[in-house]
Amino acid sequence: MRERNDDAPDLPVLLSRVFKSDKVEVSDDRLTAGSTKGYRMVRATRGVAAGAWYFEVKVLHLGSTGHTRLGWATNNADIHAPVGYDVFGFGYRDMDGTKVHKAWRANYADQGYGEGDVLGFYIHLPDGELYEPKQPFLVHYKGLPFRAEAPKAAEQKTPDPVPGSEICYFKNGVCQGTAFVDIPGGRYYPAASMYTLPDQPNCEVRFNFGPNFEFFPEDFGGRSVPQPMSDVPYRPYQLANEVPAENGTAEKTIKLQ
Repeated sequence: MRERNDDAPDLPVLLSRVFKSDKVEVSDDRLTAGSTKGYRMVRATRGVAAGAWYFEVKVLHLGSTGHTRLGWATNNADIHAPVGYDVFGFGYRDMDGTKVHKAWRANYADQGYGEGDVLGFYIHLPDGELYEPKQPFLVHYKGLPFRAEAPKAAEQKTPDPVPGSEICYFKNGVCQGTAFVDIPGGRYYPAASMYTLPDQPNCEVRFNFGPNFEFFPEDFGGRSVPQPMSDVPYRPYQLANEVPAENGTAEKTIKLQ
């Protein structure tokens, strides 16, 4: 029987219906995401804490006012903000190709990206499992798991960095250079945030978790050759203990194995 969450052993890696802002719209096949108004985030159902991994995102629609920040984020990243807003996310910005972390923009690529471009996202976390913090507790509500309220990002301790870790981005198969090194330990999920004005059509992007990529790089510049995110195995939720449901707030507490 399928577990009451938005991932299951018989499903591929998809965009999460749980770990996203309610302002983000996800397609029926759970590979396309779009939103209007302010930046909001959605992430994938599965993340990685060790090894070298890769996925692609194609920019489908920006329009005259749309923008994106795409990249990697952990469970602790604020889904009501753009990727790279806090210490738990690392973003790649369409406008001028800057990189973003802790809300700071820094020069990165020679130019930005736009509609029709295919962006590649590479992460390498050598021995990263040694640096991964404990996973948060979740609660079941209306048949789906939600993370129990956690301290604000500013109050959370930054995990120790993973020595030799690296994030770099690709544009249509061409490496844009190393974006970040020695990143904090954690389980990193493919993530996207979109923005456009409310009177405009959705700003939309489409994920490709592999294994058949449109622009898989021929050369990783001496870096470890990554696995596609489609190879990430399912990680089940385990019921931990019963919690009294008061005012419909929770049914059970569960934790990620």
